[in-house]
Amino acid sequence: MGHCFHSLPEEICEWFKCKPEAVLQATCEEVCEEHSNMVSRVEHPASGYKKLFETVEELNEPIPAVITGVIPSWLGGSLLRMGPGLFEVGDEVFHHLFDGQALMHKFDLKNGQVTYYRKFIKTDAYIRAMAENRVVITELGTAAYPDPCKNIFSRFFTYLRGTEVTDNCLVNIYPIGEDFYAVTETNYITKVDPDSLETLKKVDLCKYLSVNGVTAHPHNERDGTVYNIGNCFGKNMSLAYNIVKIPPAQKDKSDPIERSQVLLQLPSSERLKPSYVHSFGMTDNYFVFVEQPVKINLLKFLSAWSFRGATYMDCFESNYSMGTWFHLASKDPAGYMSSHKFRTSAFNLFHHINTYEDQGFIVVDLCTWKGHEFVYNYLYLANLREEWEEVKKAAIRAPQPEVRRYVLPLDIHREEQGKNLVSLSYTTATAVLHSDGTIWLEPEVLFSGPRQAFEFPQINYSQYCGKKYSFTYGLGLNHFIPDRIVKLNVQTKETWVWREEESYPSEPLFVPSPGATEEDDGVLLSIVVKPGAQRPGSLLVLDARKLTELARAEVNTVIPVTLHGMYKP
Repeated sequence: MGHCFHSLPEEICEWFKCKPEAVLQATCEEVCEEHSNMVSRVEHPASGYKKLFETVEELNEPIPAVITGVIPSWLGGSLLRMGPGLFEVGDEVFHHLFDGQALMHKFDLKNGQVTYYRKFIKTDAYIRAMAENRVVITELGTAAYPDPCKNIFSRFFTYLRGTEVTDNCLVNIYPIGEDFYAVTETNYITKVDPDSLETLKKVDLCKYLSVNGVTAHPHNERDGTVYNIGNCFGKNMSLAYNIVKIPPAQKDKSDPIERSQVLLQLPSSERLKPSYVHSFGMTDNYFVFVEQPVKINLLKFLSAWSFRGATYMDCFESNYSMGTWFHLASKDPAGYMSSHKFRTSAFNLFHHINTYEDQGFIVVDLCTWKGHEFVYNYLYLANLREEWEEVKKAAIRAPQPEVRRYVLPLDIHREEQGKNLVSLSYTTATAVLHSDGTIWLEPEVLFSGPRQAFEFPQINYSQYCGKKYSFTYGLGLNHFIPDRIVKLNVQTKETWVWREEESYPSEPLFVPSPGATEEDDGVLLSIVVKPGAQRPGSLLVLDARKLTELARAEVNTVIPVTLHGMYKP
C-alpha cells in the first residue's frame, strides 16, 4: 500500500515561532512525536522481526517464485544482496548485527519468471569457523578465542599472535572492471561469480594501495572508474585518509586493481585516532569527506592485536569536543583544499544521500544521527531480538535520526565574518565565517521523526549522482526495525510510504525505466520478509513514482536481514 504525507504544516511552524523558548523544546518533541505518529505509527507486538536475525541454510539450487501482479517486461536481470546468514557456530554466538557470516542472495528475473538463490561466501572466516565449529576470526562485536582443545602453551602463543583481520564480506557487492566483489570495511575484498554465487578469490588491497581498509560504499563513474576512501598512515606516523582510484576495465584484460592508485590524502583531526568512515560524497569536481566524532583509538586497536579478547567495537570511542568536520578536496587536479575549514555540531554518519555543485556551492545531503554516541552500540543482536517494548526503550536512549542538508560555499575569500555565505534560494542551510577562519555550518532538516529513521538511501544513481536532484528512496527504521519503504522529495520534503502489516523490507534499489526522461521513472526492488506467511520471503517491485505495488515474487523460505546490494542488468 502506498501513502503520501507531507512535512509539518505551515500553521504548526508559525505556532512554534510564538512560543516562549523555555517550552519550545518540550513542545517541539510532543508535536513531532504526534507528526511521526501520523506518518508511521506502527507497532510490532508479535516481534516477527526476530526472524531477520536467525541462521538459514544456503540453497543447493535456485527455487522458483510465485508471482502476483505484473513485472515490467523490460525488467530482466539479477538483484544481488549481501547480509549475515550464520549467527552462531557450534556453541558460540555472534553478538553484533555486522558479525554474522556473509550470505549472498540473488533474485533472477528472466522472461517473466523469477527464481531465488543464496550461498555463503567461502571466506577464510567462514571456512575456518565451519571446520573448527567455533568463531575463529574476531568480528566487529565478537571476539575469537584460542582453541580450547589446545594445551596451555599453545593457547598462550595463540594469544601473542594477536587478532587476524576479518574477510567476512557481508556488507555490499559492487563491480570493479568486469568482475564483482563482495566487501566489508577491512583491506580484504572477495571476488565472486554473480551468476553461480561461487567464491572465486580473496584480494588484499594492502598489496596495491596504502590503506588499512576501505568503505563498502565506493563511487563509480560512467566509464567504470571506482573511487573509495580509507584510513592510512600519513606523515610522521600520523593517521590520515586516502582517496583511492581504481581504473575501469582494461583493454589488455589485466586486473584494474593492480593499477589502483592513491589520488590524494586528507589529514585526520587527531594523530592516532581516525574517525570511523562508512561513505563519502563526490561531485563532478570535488570529494566531500565528513569526519565525525566517532573515533578508532589506535592504541586500543594495537592492544587488541597483541592480546585476544577484544573486539573492534572495543576500540571505538567518542570525541566530545571536536564536533563534526567537513573536508573538501578537488578531483582534477587532485588536492586537499586546506583553506576550506568547515565545522558543525556532533553527529554520527553512515550514509551520504547525494552531493552536488550549484552556483558556487556544494550541497551535501546526509542521513545523520544526532550526538557523539556510536549508533552501532545499539545494534547488538541481543537488543534487536528483544520483545517490542524493550526494543522501543533501547531506541529512546539511542542517538536520534535526521536527514539533513548542509551547504558548503566554495568562494570564502571576499566575505565578511559573521555573515551567512549561503545564497541559494531553495535552502535554509547556513554557513558563517568565524574569526579563526573556520566556517560554521547549520543544516536544513529534510526529514525528522522521533526514532523514525530514513536510512540506506538510494537515488537514480546513473543519472543523478553528483547532480542536482529531487528524489531519494530509503528504508524506514522504526526504533531500528525496518518496516517501511520511504520516498522523499528533497526539494519539497514531501514523502511517500509503502508498508504492510508485519512485513520487513530491505534497502530499496532504484532501477530506471528504459529511455526514462523523468528522474523517478522506474521501479524499486526490495526483499521483504513476512514471518508466518505461506511464502515468507519475497521480491517486491514498486512503481518508484507513487510507491504502489506492481508485483511481487514469493518464495517458501525466510530470508535473513540484508544490508546492501546492486541490480545487475
